Amino acid sequence: MAQREPNAALERLYRETGWTLRQFAQQVNRIGTECGTPTNYSPQTARAWLKGHVPGGDARLLIVEALSRKLQRPITRADAGLPSSTDQGEQLADLVTRLLELGEADMHPTRRSMLNAGLYSAALAVPAFRDFVSDGASGRKETQNAHRIGVGDVATVRTTTSRIADLLDEMGGGIARPMAAAFLVNTVGPYLRASATEKVRQGMLSAASDLVYLTGWMAMYEREHGLGQRYYLKALGLAGEANDKVTYCRTLRGMSLQASNLRYGRKSLELADSAAEAAPAAGPRLLAFLRGQQAHAASLVGDRHQAWTRLREAESALSKADSRRESLGGYDASAYKFHVSHVLYEFGDLPGSIKAMQDCLKLQPTQERQGRIHSHALLAQRQLELGHLEESCKTWHAFLDDYSSVTTARGDEHLATLRTRIAPYLRNREAGALDERAREIGLAKRVR
Repeated sequence: MAQREPNAALERLYRETGWTLRQFAQQVNRIGTECGTPTNYSPQTARAWLKGHVPGGDARLLIVEALSRKLQRPITRADAGLPSSTDQGEQLADLVTRLLELGEADMHPTRRSMLNAGLYSAALAVPAFRDFVSDGASGRKETQNAHRIGVGDVATVRTTTSRIADLLDEMGGGIARPMAAAFLVNTVGPYLRASATEKVRQGMLSAASDLVYLTGWMAMYEREHGLGQRYYLKALGLAGEANDKVTYCRTLRGMSLQASNLRYGRKSLELADSAAEAAPAAGPRLLAFLRGQQAHAASLVGDRHQAWTRLREAESALSKADSRRESLGGYDASAYKFHVSHVLYEFGDLPGSIKAMQDCLKLQPTQERQGRIHSHALLAQRQLELGHLEESCKTWHAFLDDYSSVTTARGDEHLATLRTRIAPYLRNREAGALDERAREIGLAKRVR
Protein backbone atom coordinates (compact mmCIF):
# COMPACT_ATOMS: atom_id res chain seq x y z
CA MET A 1 0.00 0.00 0.00
CA ALA A 2 1.36 3.43 -0.95
CA GLN A 3 2.28 5.70 1.96
CA ARG A 4 0.21 8.88 2.24
CA GLU A 5 2.06 12.16 1.86
CA PRO A 6 1.73 14.49 4.88
CA ASN A 7 -0.58 17.46 4.29
CA ALA A 8 2.04 20.23 4.36
CA ALA A 9 -0.50 23.01 3.69
CA LEU A 10 -2.71 21.94 6.58
CA GLU A 11 0.35 21.52 8.79
CA ARG A 12 1.44 25.13 8.12
CA LEU A 13 -2.01 26.52 8.99
CA TYR A 14 -2.19 24.34 12.09
CA ARG A 15 1.20 25.61 13.29
CA GLU A 16 0.04 29.18 12.68
CA THR A 17 -2.97 28.70 14.99
CA GLY A 18 -0.80 27.71 17.95
CA TRP A 19 -3.29 24.97 18.85
CA THR A 20 -2.55 21.60 20.37
CA LEU A 21 -4.01 18.61 18.53
CA ARG A 22 -6.69 18.40 21.23
CA GLN A 23 -7.66 22.06 20.72
CA PHE A 24 -7.78 21.53 16.96
CA ALA A 25 -10.19 18.61 17.31
CA GLN A 26 -12.25 20.47 19.94
CA GLN A 27 -12.72 23.52 17.72
CA VAL A 28 -13.87 21.36 14.81
CA ASN A 29 -16.28 19.50 17.12
CA ARG A 30 -17.65 22.79 18.49
CA ILE A 31 -18.47 24.08 15.01
CA GLY A 32 -20.07 20.75 14.12
CA THR A 33 -22.36 21.13 17.14
CA GLU A 34 -23.21 24.71 16.13
CA CYS A 35 -24.20 23.47 12.69
CA GLY A 36 -26.48 20.79 14.11
CA THR A 37 -24.19 17.94 13.01
CA PRO A 38 -22.25 17.02 16.18
CA THR A 39 -18.86 15.37 15.72
CA ASN A 40 -16.52 13.67 18.16
CA TYR A 41 -13.08 13.96 16.59
CA SER A 42 -10.08 13.15 18.79
CA PRO A 43 -6.49 14.44 18.85
CA GLN A 44 -5.53 11.24 17.04
CA THR A 45 -7.98 12.11 14.24
CA ALA A 46 -6.47 15.58 13.93
CA ARG A 47 -3.00 14.03 13.74
CA ALA A 48 -4.22 11.74 10.95
CA TRP A 49 -5.41 14.77 8.96
CA LEU A 50 -1.96 16.31 9.22
CA LYS A 51 -0.37 13.01 8.17
CA GLY A 52 -2.38 13.03 4.95
CA HIS A 53 -5.62 11.22 5.77
CA VAL A 54 -8.38 12.91 3.72
CA PRO A 55 -11.41 13.71 5.91
CA GLY A 56 -14.97 13.44 4.61
CA GLY A 57 -16.71 16.32 2.83
CA ASP A 58 -18.52 17.69 5.89
CA ALA A 59 -15.36 17.43 8.01
CA ARG A 60 -13.45 19.46 5.42
CA LEU A 61 -15.93 22.31 5.70
CA LEU A 62 -15.69 22.23 9.50
CA ILE A 63 -11.88 22.21 9.39
CA VAL A 64 -11.59 25.25 7.10
CA GLU A 65 -14.25 27.07 9.14
CA ALA A 66 -12.30 26.41 12.36
CA LEU A 67 -9.09 27.65 10.75
CA SER A 68 -10.83 30.72 9.29
CA ARG A 69 -12.19 31.73 12.68
CA LYS A 70 -8.88 31.27 14.48
CA LEU A 71 -6.73 32.98 11.85
CA GLN A 72 -9.39 35.66 11.16
CA ARG A 73 -9.17 35.36 7.39
CA PRO A 74 -10.93 33.20 4.81
CA ILE A 75 -9.34 29.77 4.43
CA THR A 76 -10.43 27.61 1.49
CA ARG A 77 -10.15 23.86 1.17
CA ALA A 78 -7.40 24.39 -1.39
CA ASP A 79 -5.49 26.55 1.12
CA ALA A 80 -5.69 23.68 3.61
CA GLY A 81 -4.60 21.06 1.07
CA LEU A 82 -8.01 19.42 1.14
CA PRO A 83 -9.68 18.24 -2.10
CA SER A 84 -12.90 19.99 -3.03
CA SER A 85 -14.66 16.80 -3.97
CA THR A 86 -14.53 13.02 -3.90
CA ASP A 87 -16.52 10.68 -6.10
CA GLN A 88 -19.31 12.81 -7.60
CA GLY A 89 -22.04 10.29 -6.91
CA GLU A 90 -21.02 9.85 -3.28
CA GLN A 91 -20.69 13.62 -2.82
CA LEU A 92 -24.19 14.27 -4.14
CA ALA A 93 -25.70 11.46 -2.08
CA ASP A 94 -24.10 12.89 1.06
CA LEU A 95 -25.31 16.40 0.23
CA VAL A 96 -28.88 15.18 -0.30
CA THR A 97 -28.80 13.20 2.95
CA ARG A 98 -27.61 16.21 4.95
CA LEU A 99 -30.15 18.46 3.27
CA LEU A 100 -33.05 16.13 4.07
CA GLU A 101 -31.90 15.82 7.68
CA LEU A 102 -32.01 19.60 7.89
CA GLY A 103 -35.45 19.78 6.26
CA GLU A 104 -36.90 17.03 8.46
CA ALA A 105 -35.78 18.82 11.60
CA ASP A 106 -37.20 22.11 10.28
CA MET A 107 -40.61 20.48 9.67
CA HIS A 108 -41.16 19.65 13.35
CA PRO A 109 -41.62 22.43 15.94
CA THR A 110 -40.20 20.24 18.71
CA ARG A 111 -36.92 19.78 16.81
CA ARG A 112 -36.78 23.29 15.37
CA SER A 113 -35.57 24.79 18.64
CA MET A 114 -32.43 22.65 18.37
CA LEU A 115 -31.82 23.93 14.85
CA ASN A 116 -32.23 27.53 15.96
CA ALA A 117 -29.47 27.05 18.53
CA GLY A 118 -26.94 26.89 15.68
CA LEU A 119 -24.93 30.10 15.41
CA TYR A 120 -24.37 32.30 12.39
CA SER A 121 -20.68 32.33 11.43
CA ALA A 122 -19.27 35.63 10.22
CA ALA A 123 -15.87 33.96 9.80
CA LEU A 124 -17.10 31.41 7.28
CA ALA A 125 -14.78 31.35 4.29
CA VAL A 126 -16.44 32.61 1.10
CA PRO A 127 -16.94 29.55 -1.12
CA ALA A 128 -15.67 29.66 -4.69
CA PHE A 129 -17.79 28.20 -7.48
CA ARG A 130 -14.97 25.82 -8.41
CA ASP A 131 -15.12 24.33 -4.89
CA PHE A 132 -18.67 23.13 -5.54
CA VAL A 133 -18.92 22.62 -9.26
CA SER A 134 -19.57 19.09 -10.46
CA ASP A 135 -17.86 17.35 -13.35
CA GLY A 136 -21.33 16.48 -14.60
CA ALA A 137 -21.98 13.30 -16.51
CA SER A 138 -18.30 12.47 -16.80
CA GLY A 139 -18.00 12.05 -13.06
CA ARG A 140 -21.26 10.31 -12.27
CA LYS A 141 -23.13 7.23 -13.34
CA GLU A 142 -26.87 7.11 -13.63
CA THR A 143 -28.37 5.52 -10.53
CA GLN A 144 -30.45 2.39 -10.93
CA ASN A 145 -33.55 3.38 -9.03
CA ALA A 146 -37.02 1.98 -9.59
CA HIS A 147 -38.43 5.52 -9.52
CA ARG A 148 -37.60 7.65 -12.54
CA ILE A 149 -38.24 11.36 -13.01
CA GLY A 150 -38.71 13.50 -16.11
CA VAL A 151 -39.04 17.11 -17.20
CA GLY A 152 -42.55 17.31 -15.73
CA ASP A 153 -41.16 16.66 -12.26
CA VAL A 154 -38.64 19.45 -12.69
CA ALA A 155 -41.50 21.76 -13.70
CA THR A 156 -43.42 20.69 -10.58
CA VAL A 157 -40.55 21.80 -8.34
CA ARG A 158 -40.17 25.10 -10.21
CA THR A 159 -43.90 25.87 -10.04
CA THR A 160 -44.25 24.94 -6.37
CA THR A 161 -41.21 27.03 -5.43
CA SER A 162 -42.77 30.01 -7.21
CA ARG A 163 -46.06 29.48 -5.35
CA ILE A 164 -44.23 29.28 -2.02
CA ALA A 165 -42.49 32.58 -2.87
CA ASP A 166 -45.91 34.12 -3.51
CA LEU A 167 -47.18 32.74 -0.19
CA LEU A 168 -44.15 34.25 1.55
CA ASP A 169 -45.05 37.68 0.17
CA GLU A 170 -48.70 37.35 1.11
CA MET A 171 -48.64 35.56 4.47
CA GLY A 172 -45.07 35.60 5.78
CA GLY A 173 -42.30 33.13 6.40
CA GLY A 174 -43.94 31.69 9.50
CA ILE A 175 -46.55 30.14 7.20
CA ALA A 176 -44.50 29.52 4.06
CA ARG A 177 -41.30 28.00 5.41
CA PRO A 178 -42.78 24.88 7.06
CA MET A 179 -44.51 24.18 3.74
CA ALA A 180 -41.20 24.58 1.90
CA ALA A 181 -39.45 22.20 4.32
CA ALA A 182 -42.23 19.60 3.95
CA PHE A 183 -42.16 19.83 0.14
CA LEU A 184 -38.39 19.55 0.20
CA VAL A 185 -38.41 16.39 2.32
CA ASN A 186 -41.48 14.61 0.97
CA THR A 187 -41.25 15.41 -2.74
CA VAL A 188 -37.92 16.92 -3.77
CA GLY A 189 -35.79 14.50 -1.72
CA PRO A 190 -37.12 11.41 -3.53
CA TYR A 191 -36.73 13.24 -6.86
CA LEU A 192 -33.05 13.89 -6.11
CA ARG A 193 -32.52 10.19 -5.44
CA ALA A 194 -34.46 8.95 -8.46
CA SER A 195 -33.16 7.77 -11.83
CA ALA A 196 -33.02 10.36 -14.60
CA THR A 197 -31.23 11.33 -17.77
CA GLU A 198 -28.31 13.66 -17.15
CA LYS A 199 -30.24 16.63 -18.57
CA VAL A 200 -33.21 16.01 -16.27
CA ARG A 201 -30.91 15.42 -13.30
CA GLN A 202 -29.18 18.75 -13.87
CA GLY A 203 -32.55 20.47 -14.16
CA MET A 204 -33.76 18.89 -10.91
CA LEU A 205 -30.60 19.88 -9.05
CA SER A 206 -31.00 23.45 -10.26
CA ALA A 207 -34.69 23.56 -9.32
CA ALA A 208 -33.95 22.08 -5.90
CA SER A 209 -31.22 24.67 -5.36
CA ASP A 210 -33.74 27.46 -5.98
CA LEU A 211 -36.10 25.95 -3.42
CA VAL A 212 -33.36 25.57 -0.81
CA TYR A 213 -32.20 29.14 -1.46
CA LEU A 214 -35.73 30.39 -0.87
CA THR A 215 -36.01 28.33 2.33
CA GLY A 216 -32.76 29.84 3.58
CA TRP A 217 -34.05 33.31 2.69
CA MET A 218 -37.17 32.68 4.77
CA ALA A 219 -35.13 31.40 7.71
CA MET A 220 -33.05 34.58 7.53
CA TYR A 221 -36.19 36.72 7.56
CA GLU A 222 -37.45 34.76 10.55
CA ARG A 223 -34.23 35.76 12.38
CA GLU A 224 -32.97 32.16 12.41
CA HIS A 225 -29.64 33.15 10.95
CA GLY A 226 -27.63 30.03 11.72
CA LEU A 227 -30.30 27.89 10.07
CA GLY A 228 -30.54 30.25 7.11
CA GLN A 229 -26.80 30.07 6.58
CA ARG A 230 -26.92 26.28 6.58
CA TYR A 231 -29.70 26.23 3.97
CA TYR A 232 -27.71 28.70 1.87
CA LEU A 233 -24.64 26.45 1.94
CA LYS A 234 -26.74 23.48 0.83
CA ALA A 235 -28.16 25.62 -2.00
CA LEU A 236 -24.60 26.44 -3.11
CA GLY A 237 -23.75 22.73 -3.15
CA LEU A 238 -26.78 21.85 -5.28
CA ALA A 239 -26.12 24.75 -7.66
CA GLY A 240 -22.53 23.55 -8.05
CA GLU A 241 -23.68 20.01 -8.81
CA ALA A 242 -26.05 21.48 -11.42
CA ASN A 243 -23.31 23.75 -12.78
CA ASP A 244 -25.85 26.55 -12.30
CA LYS A 245 -23.94 29.80 -11.87
CA VAL A 246 -27.06 31.98 -11.74
CA THR A 247 -28.53 30.28 -8.69
CA TYR A 248 -25.07 30.03 -7.16
CA CYS A 249 -24.40 33.77 -7.38
CA ARG A 250 -27.98 34.59 -6.32
CA THR A 251 -27.45 32.50 -3.18
CA LEU A 252 -24.15 34.25 -2.40
CA ARG A 253 -25.97 37.54 -2.80
CA GLY A 254 -28.58 36.32 -0.28
CA MET A 255 -25.75 35.45 2.09
CA SER A 256 -24.41 38.99 1.64
CA LEU A 257 -27.80 40.44 2.53
CA GLN A 258 -27.89 38.26 5.64
CA ALA A 259 -24.45 39.55 6.69
CA SER A 260 -25.55 43.15 6.10
CA ASN A 261 -28.66 42.63 8.22
CA LEU A 262 -26.36 41.50 11.03
CA ARG A 263 -24.04 44.49 10.42
CA TYR A 264 -21.08 42.41 9.30
CA GLY A 265 -20.05 44.91 6.67
CA ARG A 266 -16.78 43.36 5.52
CA LYS A 267 -18.31 39.91 5.23
CA SER A 268 -21.31 41.35 3.37
CA LEU A 269 -19.07 43.07 0.84
CA GLU A 270 -16.89 39.98 0.45
CA LEU A 271 -19.95 37.85 -0.32
CA ALA A 272 -21.49 40.46 -2.63
CA ASP A 273 -18.25 40.74 -4.62
CA SER A 274 -18.00 36.94 -4.82
CA ALA A 275 -21.57 36.78 -6.11
CA ALA A 276 -20.78 39.30 -8.84
CA GLU A 277 -17.58 37.46 -9.75
CA ALA A 278 -19.49 34.17 -10.10
CA ALA A 279 -21.78 35.67 -12.75
CA PRO A 280 -19.60 37.57 -15.24
CA ALA A 281 -22.10 37.07 -18.06
CA ALA A 282 -25.21 37.96 -16.05
CA GLY A 283 -28.22 39.52 -17.78
CA PRO A 284 -29.11 43.14 -16.97
CA ARG A 285 -31.70 42.41 -14.26
CA LEU A 286 -29.48 39.96 -12.43
CA LEU A 287 -26.55 42.35 -12.82
CA ALA A 288 -28.61 45.14 -11.23
CA PHE A 289 -29.62 42.73 -8.45
CA LEU A 290 -25.94 42.03 -7.70
CA ARG A 291 -24.71 45.61 -8.06
CA GLY A 292 -27.40 46.94 -5.71
CA GLN A 293 -26.24 44.60 -2.96
CA GLN A 294 -22.60 45.52 -3.60
CA ALA A 295 -23.57 49.17 -3.15
CA HIS A 296 -25.33 48.46 0.15
CA ALA A 297 -22.39 46.42 1.44
CA ALA A 298 -19.86 49.06 0.37
CA SER A 299 -21.79 51.71 2.30
CA LEU A 300 -21.57 49.56 5.44
CA VAL A 301 -17.77 49.78 5.34
CA GLY A 302 -17.77 53.50 4.48
CA ASP A 303 -16.61 53.12 0.87
CA ARG A 304 -18.49 56.04 -0.63
CA HIS A 305 -16.90 55.81 -4.10
CA GLN A 306 -17.68 52.13 -4.56
CA ALA A 307 -21.20 52.49 -3.17
CA TRP A 308 -22.20 55.20 -5.62
CA THR A 309 -20.40 53.55 -8.53
CA ARG A 310 -22.29 50.30 -7.91
CA LEU A 311 -25.60 52.16 -7.61
CA ARG A 312 -25.04 53.84 -10.96
CA GLU A 313 -24.22 50.47 -12.50
CA ALA A 314 -27.37 48.96 -10.96
CA GLU A 315 -29.51 51.78 -12.35
CA SER A 316 -27.93 51.46 -15.79
CA ALA A 317 -28.41 47.69 -15.87
CA LEU A 318 -32.00 47.97 -14.70
CA SER A 319 -32.81 50.39 -17.50
CA LYS A 320 -31.77 47.67 -19.99
CA ALA A 321 -33.83 44.87 -18.42
CA ASP A 322 -37.05 43.69 -20.02
CA SER A 323 -40.43 44.03 -18.31
CA ARG A 324 -40.54 40.48 -16.97
CA ARG A 325 -39.86 40.11 -13.26
CA GLU A 326 -38.47 36.87 -11.86
CA SER A 327 -40.37 35.37 -8.95
CA LEU A 328 -37.09 34.44 -7.25
CA GLY A 329 -34.36 37.00 -6.92
CA GLY A 330 -36.22 39.58 -9.02
CA TYR A 331 -34.97 43.15 -8.98
CA ASP A 332 -37.01 46.19 -9.96
CA ALA A 333 -37.17 49.96 -9.48
CA SER A 334 -38.57 49.52 -5.98
CA ALA A 335 -35.66 47.32 -4.94
CA TYR A 336 -33.24 49.81 -6.45
CA LYS A 337 -34.74 52.67 -4.43
CA PHE A 338 -34.52 50.49 -1.33
CA HIS A 339 -30.76 50.20 -1.89
CA VAL A 340 -30.47 53.93 -2.57
CA SER A 341 -32.20 54.58 0.75
CA HIS A 342 -29.78 52.31 2.61
CA VAL A 343 -26.71 53.93 1.04
CA LEU A 344 -27.95 57.44 1.83
CA TYR A 345 -28.73 56.44 5.41
CA GLU A 346 -25.28 54.92 5.97
CA PHE A 347 -23.67 58.15 4.74
CA GLY A 348 -25.77 60.36 7.02
CA ASP A 349 -28.31 61.77 4.54
CA LEU A 350 -31.42 61.08 6.61
CA PRO A 351 -33.89 63.23 4.57
CA GLY A 352 -32.62 61.70 1.32
CA SER A 353 -32.92 58.22 2.78
CA ILE A 354 -36.52 58.90 3.80
CA LYS A 355 -37.42 60.20 0.33
CA ALA A 356 -35.86 57.16 -1.35
CA MET A 357 -37.72 54.77 0.95
CA GLN A 358 -41.00 56.57 0.19
CA ASP A 359 -40.25 56.14 -3.52
CA CYS A 360 -39.50 52.48 -2.88
CA LEU A 361 -42.91 51.98 -1.26
CA LYS A 362 -44.75 53.79 -4.07
CA LEU A 363 -43.19 51.40 -6.59
CA GLN A 364 -43.59 48.23 -4.53
CA PRO A 365 -46.08 45.65 -5.87
CA THR A 366 -49.24 45.59 -3.73
CA GLN A 367 -49.07 41.82 -3.14
CA GLU A 368 -45.67 41.96 -1.49
CA ARG A 369 -46.74 42.42 2.11
CA GLN A 370 -43.52 41.01 3.51
CA GLY A 371 -41.45 43.65 1.74
CA ARG A 372 -43.86 46.45 2.64
CA ILE A 373 -43.76 45.50 6.32
CA HIS A 374 -39.99 45.85 6.42
CA SER A 375 -39.90 49.04 4.32
CA HIS A 376 -42.61 50.78 6.35
CA ALA A 377 -40.88 49.88 9.61
CA LEU A 378 -37.54 51.29 8.43
CA LEU A 379 -39.22 54.43 7.07
CA ALA A 380 -41.12 55.04 10.33
CA GLN A 381 -37.94 54.72 12.39
CA ARG A 382 -36.07 57.17 10.17
CA GLN A 383 -38.94 59.67 10.20
CA LEU A 384 -38.94 59.60 13.99
CA GLU A 385 -35.16 59.95 14.01
CA LEU A 386 -35.61 63.13 11.96
CA GLY A 387 -38.17 64.41 14.49
CA HIS A 388 -41.30 63.91 12.35
CA LEU A 389 -43.46 62.23 14.98
CA GLU A 390 -46.83 62.52 13.24
CA GLU A 391 -45.47 61.27 9.91
CA SER A 392 -43.80 58.39 11.72
CA CYS A 393 -47.10 57.46 13.40
CA LYS A 394 -48.86 57.37 10.02
CA THR A 395 -46.17 55.12 8.60
CA TRP A 396 -46.30 52.83 11.63
CA HIS A 397 -50.07 52.49 11.10
CA ALA A 398 -49.38 51.41 7.50
CA PHE A 399 -46.93 48.86 8.90
CA LEU A 400 -49.62 47.52 11.26
CA ASP A 401 -52.13 47.25 8.39
CA ASP A 402 -49.96 44.58 6.75
CA TYR A 403 -48.39 43.10 9.85
CA SER A 404 -51.71 42.23 11.46
CA SER A 405 -52.39 39.57 8.79
CA VAL A 406 -48.86 38.21 8.26
CA THR A 407 -46.90 35.70 10.34
CA THR A 408 -43.32 36.94 10.44
CA ALA A 409 -40.65 37.01 13.13
CA ARG A 410 -39.06 40.07 11.55
CA GLY A 411 -42.44 41.79 11.81
CA ASP A 412 -42.59 40.81 15.47
CA GLU A 413 -39.21 42.44 15.95
CA HIS A 414 -40.41 45.61 14.24
CA LEU A 415 -43.49 45.66 16.51
CA ALA A 416 -41.23 45.59 19.56
CA THR A 417 -39.19 48.42 18.04
CA LEU A 418 -42.36 50.42 17.42
CA ARG A 419 -43.44 50.21 21.06
CA THR A 420 -39.95 51.02 22.36
CA ARG A 421 -39.40 54.00 20.06
CA ILE A 422 -42.85 55.50 20.57
CA ALA A 423 -42.83 55.11 24.38
CA PRO A 424 -41.30 58.56 25.14
CA TYR A 425 -44.11 60.29 23.17
CA LEU A 426 -47.22 58.68 24.64
CA ARG A 427 -48.61 62.02 25.86
CA ASN A 428 -49.06 62.89 22.19
CA ARG A 429 -52.56 61.85 21.13
CA GLU A 430 -51.49 60.18 17.87
CA ALA A 431 -48.58 58.39 19.50
CA GLY A 432 -50.85 57.14 22.28
CA ALA A 433 -53.41 55.81 19.80
CA LEU A 434 -50.66 54.10 17.81
CA ASP A 435 -49.26 52.43 20.91
CA GLU A 436 -52.70 51.19 21.93
CA ARG A 437 -53.34 49.70 18.49
CA ALA A 438 -49.89 48.08 18.48
CA ARG A 439 -50.52 46.62 21.94
CA GLU A 440 -53.84 45.10 20.87
CA ILE A 441 -52.37 43.56 17.72
CA GLY A 442 -49.45 42.20 19.71
CA LEU A 443 -51.84 40.57 22.20
CA ALA A 444 -53.87 39.04 19.34
CA LYS A 445 -50.68 37.66 17.78
CA ARG A 446 -49.31 36.65 21.20
CA VAL A 447 -46.27 38.84 20.73
CA ARG A 448 -44.93 40.47 23.88
